[in-house]
Amino acid sequence: MVHILLFASLAQQAGTQRITIDLESPVTVEQVKDHLQNQLGELNGIENALVAVNEEYVDLTVEIKNGDTIAFIPPVSGG
Repeated sequence: MVHILLFASLAQQAGTQRITIDLESPVTVEQVKDHLQNQLGELNGIENALVAVNEEYVDLTVEIKNGDTIAFIPPVSGG
């Protein structure tokens, strides 16, 4: 089990903030991102999102293990 947290516009597009999926280990963050887009459809902004695994920022090549929590945090803009 991998726990996925989506923030801001990604959560709005997906219709949920939390997703749990079963994936064959090991997989990379990029593979999880691709799986999400295949499962939920195009998520605008995910390609530029910051990614954290177990509350530590990582890049897309980091391997995910069962029990990990991945957070996708899209860029925000404001005035």
